[in-house]
Amino acid sequence: MATQADSPPAALAERLWQVRALSEAIAAPLSDADATVQPMPDASPAKWHLAHTTWFFEAFVLRDHVPGHRPWDERWAYLFNSYYEGEGERHPRPRRGMLSRPGLAEILAWRAHVDTALTESFPHLPEAALGLVELGLNHEQQHQELMLMDIQAAFAENPLHPALWPATAAAPAALAPAMDWAEGSTGLVEIGHDGRGFAFDCEAPRHRVLLHPHALADRLVTNAEWRAFIDDGGYSRPELWMADGWAWAAENRIEAPLYWLKAEEGWNRFGLDGVRPLAPAEPVCHISWYEADAYARWACARLPREEEWEAAATAFDAASGTQLDRAGAARPRPAPGRGLRQMFGDVWEWTVSAYAAYPGFRPREGAVGEYNGKFMCNQFVLRGGSCATPRGHLRASYRNFFYPHQRWMFAGLRLARDL
Repeated sequence: MATQADSPPAALAERLWQVRALSEAIAAPLSDADATVQPMPDASPAKWHLAHTTWFFEAFVLRDHVPGHRPWDERWAYLFNSYYEGEGERHPRPRRGMLSRPGLAEILAWRAHVDTALTESFPHLPEAALGLVELGLNHEQQHQELMLMDIQAAFAENPLHPALWPATAAAPAALAPAMDWAEGSTGLVEIGHDGRGFAFDCEAPRHRVLLHPHALADRLVTNAEWRAFIDDGGYSRPELWMADGWAWAAENRIEAPLYWLKAEEGWNRFGLDGVRPLAPAEPVCHISWYEADAYARWACARLPREEEWEAAATAFDAASGTQLDRAGAARPRPAPGRGLRQMFGDVWEWTVSAYAAYPGFRPREGAVGEYNGKFMCNQFVLRGGSCATPRGHLRASYRNFFYPHQRWMFAGLRLARDL
C-alpha cells in the first residue's frame, strides 16, 4: 500500500469529503433498525461500516499524529475495531448486529466530528499521516461496496423484499452476441503495481510471470447462459464440481445463483432495486467460486488465471464500465459492442488463482500491516470490480479475494481456455 499521499493536502481533503459523503448517501434511506440488522456472520450492519471507517481515521491518523486529540468515546474502539490484533480486544464479528447502541444518529455525529478534526489537521499532518489518510479513503471505498452487499443480504431476509433504491424497470436488452474469444499475451510479462499512485500492499511487488498460449472470452457470462447450465442439470451433475463444492451445494441445497427467485413465469432476481424479472443479457451475478468453476467445466473452458486477466486489462481504462458513481441502484449491465470488453465494472470476475503473496511481498509495519497479508490462505482472487465498486477505486493490479463458498458479493465470471 502507499507509504505517502499521492495528492497534496488540499486535494486529499476534498477527496475526504467526497468519499465520506458517499458512505452517508448510501445509508441515507435506512432506518436505525435497517442499519443495525446483521443478516449473517460474514456481513456487518450498515451502522457498523459507518463507525468502523470512522474509527480507522480516528485511531491511525488523529490519535497517532495529532497531539492533544481526544477520542469521541474511548469505549467505541472495542466496538468498531475489525480484525487489528495490534489494536487490542474487540467485539465478536458475528455479534455486531447486537449493537443497538450507539444509534445511527450518534455515529453520524461522530463521523462529522472526526471529519472536521481531520480537515483542520491537514496543514500540519506529516507525510506518513497523509499516506494513512489516503489508505483510509481507499479502505472506506471498500466498505462502501461491503455496505451495499450487506444491505442487500439483510433486505433479502425480509419476505417483503424491500428496495434500497426504487428504480424504474429497464427495457429488456437484446440477447448478448455469441461469445467470442480474444487471444492473450504469451511469454514473460510483468504484473503487479508499478509504484505510480496508490495501491494496497498485496498488489506488489511488480514481478515477471510466464504466460502460456490462452484466450479469454470477450465478455462476461450472462443470465441466459447460466439458465442453460441450470436447465442442463448443472447443479445435479457431480462430474462438473470440485468435491468440496459438491458437498457445499448439497448441504446448502444450492440450485441457482444467490438472489434468484423461482416464479411461475420464470426467474426473478432480487437486487438493491427490489424484485425484478431476470434480465437474460445481464451478466450473471452472486455466484460462488465453486459455481463458477463448475460452469466453466460445463462450458468446456476454465477460469482465467489472474496474471492472464491483468495482462489483458492493462489496455483498458480502469474507470470504464458499470461502476458506482453515486447512491443509486447498483446492478450489472449487458455488454455493448464486440471485442474484449467488460474488463472493469459490472461483476467481480473469479479467477483460478489462489490469493497468495507475490515474490518479495512485505506487509507494512504496525497494525495497518494486518490489512491484507494475514488473509493469504484458502481464498481465491477476483479481478475487475463491480457495479458496486466506487468509480476511481480500481486499477489493473487490484486484487480482491473471497472464500470459494461465498457469493453475497457482486461476483460473476469470464471464461478462459488454453490454446
